[in-house]
Order: sequence, then C-alpha cells, then structure tokens
Amino acid sequence: MKNPFATALNMQRQAWEATADLAEKSSVAPDRTETVENVGVGQTPSEVVYEENKLKLLHYEPMTEEQHDIPILIVYALINKPYILDLQPDRSVVQTLLEAGFDVYLIDWGEPSKLDRTLGLDDYVNRYIDNCVDVVRERSGRESINILGYCMGGTMSAMYASLYPEKVENLALMAAGLCFDGDGGVLELWGSEDYYDPETVTATFDNVPAEFLDVGFALMDPVQNNVTKYVTFYDNMEDEDFVENFARMERWLAEGIDVAGEAYEEFIRDIYQENKLYANELRLGGEHVDLGNIDMPVLQIVAEYDHLIPPAASKPFNDEIASDDTEILEFATGHIGMSVSSRSHAELWPEVCDWFEARSNGTDEESPTSDRSTDPDDADAALAEDVAGNESGASDLADGGIDIESGTDIDAETSEFHGQDRSDAEIADRGEGSVQAEPAEPGEMTVDEDVVEEVAGEDVASEIASEPDDLTDLRGIGDAYAAALAEAGIETFAELANADVADLAAETGISPTRVEDWIDQARER
Repeated sequence: MKNPFATALNMQRQAWEATADLAEKSSVAPDRTETVENVGVGQTPSEVVYEENKLKLLHYEPMTEEQHDIPILIVYALINKPYILDLQPDRSVVQTLLEAGFDVYLIDWGEPSKLDRTLGLDDYVNRYIDNCVDVVRERSGRESINILGYCMGGTMSAMYASLYPEKVENLALMAAGLCFDGDGGVLELWGSEDYYDPETVTATFDNVPAEFLDVGFALMDPVQNNVTKYVTFYDNMEDEDFVENFARMERWLAEGIDVAGEAYEEFIRDIYQENKLYANELRLGGEHVDLGNIDMPVLQIVAEYDHLIPPAASKPFNDEIASDDTEILEFATGHIGMSVSSRSHAELWPEVCDWFEARSNGTDEESPTSDRSTDPDDADAALAEDVAGNESGASDLADGGIDIESGTDIDAETSEFHGQDRSDAEIADRGEGSVQAEPAEPGEMTVDEDVVEEVAGEDVASEIASEPDDLTDLRGIGDAYAAALAEAGIETFAELANADVADLAAETGISPTRVEDWIDQARER
C-alpha cells in the first residue's frame, strides 16, 4: 500500500514543478512571439524572369562557379505557396539543388482572382507550364530541360511530359498523385463521386477557398493538427530554433491560396474520380495525354508515411509509361517531411541530385537504369546467343565500324595511329586506358583483394543494418512508442542514436525530453 503522505508530497512537488515550468515559459513568451511574427521564409536570392497573369517564373542565383548543362524547372502545386521548397537555408530543396551545381527555376503560380475561375488544366499545362519551359529553354540554350514536379505539380508535370516529350530531358515526380484505383488513401475515399461533387463546391465559391481546403487537410489527422503540435510547441518554447521551425511551417500552412474553379473540378473528376491519367484516357485541349509518350528518364520520389498521396497512388505509374529508365526513391517520412526534414536533406536529396547529375551533363551515354537485377530468362537467352557464335561481337563492330558503348567511329578514331608503336605514356596521355604494370597470365583474372574485402564488408554490414532492433528493450519505450518511431523511420538502435531530438519529437509528437532520453540510451548500447 502506498504511503498517503508520500503521495500527497509527490503531487505537491509536481504542482511546484509545473508552476516553475510555466513561469519559465512565460518569461520567454514575448521573445518567442516576436520570433513567430518575424520569421523569414523563401530567402534564397532569385529574380523574376517571366510573368504571365498571376504567374511568376523565378530564377535562382547560382551557388557554384560552374553549373550542370541542363537546368531544372520546379513545378509546384496550385495549393499553398511554393516556398515550402525554400523554407529555410539548411532545409531548402532549392538551395540543395543550387549547391549541387544545378541551374534552378521555379514557378510561383500566384493566387487566382474571380476572373480566373475558368482556368482549367489545359491552361496550366499547355499554356503556363509550356511558356515557362520555353523561357528556360531559350535562356539555357537547351532543346530540353529537367522538370521536378511536386504534389499536384507533379501530376501536371506528367501530363506535360506526355504532350511535349521533346522538351523534357528528365522528369522527377515528387509525391505526385497519379494512380487512383482504390489505393489512393483518404483523399481518394473522400473525393469519391459517391460522396463528393466538386461542381457543387465551385458553384458555391467559384474559386475554391484555401480555408475550405485547409479544413479538409486538417481533418485527415485532427489530433495531430489541432492538439498535439501545440502541446509540442509549448514543451519546446525555450528552444528558439524549434520555435523558428514551427513558425515557418505555421506561416506556410496559414498562407494557402485559392484554386481556380475549373482546374479544381477537372482534377477531382478526371484524376481522382475517373482515374483518367493512369487509365491513359485523359485529354487536354483536345490532345490525348498518352503515357506511351513519356519515354524520358523518370524518377519518382515518394514518402512512405504520406497520408495525402500514399506510395500506392504514385508507384504503379512507372509500369504504365514507355520509359525504360525509371527509378523510385521511397523515403521514411511524410508528404511535407520530404521537403523540410533534416533527414530528408541529409539522406534523400543527395540521391536525387545524383540522379539528375548523371543525366544532366549533355553526354550521349546511355543513362543507367534503376533495375540492377537481371531476369534469369533474359540472361539465359543472352548466353545462348553468345554461344551460338557471336561471342566476340565482331560482326557488330565490322558492320558500320561503330563502338557500341561509346558511339565513336572506330576507323576514324584509330586510323591516325594504325600500325604505330605507342608508349605507355602516349596511351595514358590520350586517356585510352590505364597501363597495366604486370599483365595477367592467359586465362587469369586479376583481382584487387582490398576491393573484395571492402565490398564483402559492406554487404555484411548492409545485411546487419537492415534487421530492425527491438526498441522496446530501451527504458520507457513500449509497443505504442515503438510503432510511432517506426512510422518516423526509426527501427534500429543506430537510427535512434543518430536521430535529431527536435526533428524526431516534431515528427512523432513525443516529448523532446523523452526522445532525448531514448537517444542517450541508444548511444550507450
């Protein structure tokens, strides 16, 4: 039996601690209020290089002496403002791309007026996006450019790539709603024609108000959006960095923009309810948006815990297009976390930059495909063809004199030195291959033992790292907390030990003090 006096004293102690905590938070409240009111967003330097109606095309100042040959045009959604991609310097998609050497443009749609009520997807894709693409093409001197589309902007970018494939070098689609055949999540369910008529909304409002959309988004996770995040804010009022991050997100959420009525009707009806894009039945401006025209490299960037556009609403699209160079990067975060979380910028965006870089330097080399495995049947067929008498490939080389890998004319390349003895130094100077100091004996293959050991070690480490740990072994973590951590992408002690306290607390809604204790325990293991 508990000592009643101890219980009373414990309650009194807790009351005093709560009072002291309140006093401390009250003392910093005026400063934090000023921080919230004056927080800056979208601060990467840029200039407006094109305007049409409410639209502005931004061109960002380069951050490297040299840029990749092919620029990137970012196409954001018609909902909310695009500075979520440039929220703050250390968590800015725009700045990350600039630091990687890309020439970056971004479409800021502006807010439609009553006069824009009849703007439809045809206007946004065939007029606005196409005009912006042409501006970027002219300024860069390129026939085709890279496009990065986010959310609704990704859906429209896919439409554009189908209608103008000759103008799109590489296409990256980030959390893009593309496939709505039953696995599109809550929004697909709510937007079903059985329950929802978009024309009733536009008949009432003309353009769809941002406030109307905000209520719907908030109701998808009402506890987090209306209770938990404010409790988390209160718990972290003393942390100025946390308050600044919170204020930036709240400002972005509060600065939603209306959506043109016609575009809203078409998007809900044609994309969500009738799934015309995925079914290859969509038409814009009388033209068929044919998925068979999307033959350029395509990268899909999806969030594992995206409740707005779940992975199943994006990933199947790659199987329906004509491109043979497709890849999917699925990251353990949410719809907005892809843009603003520190983990995304540390782990996800370097991979995105690498993907673009491999395809953005004006080479004629074939882009690597994401499918690194070989179908056994295909491998057997290839082997059978070789054994049948074409192992050397001599007939291919003789027929036209073209080197299959490099695309160079062999006769032209070798005629200057044909029959001449060249020194190792001359060969090295021409870059025609490395000089082997001691050639291997016939039938012998030289092997770098250090490389073998390193690769083997990486394979073993990768296999070990892929196995989740039982986080409930840590003090204070039960099944519910373990599930919340898993949703945030934390499944091993190592991942927990490397996590950022503020980020993880914000993403899970768990007290930073508790999270910090878990991280300390994980680091001690």
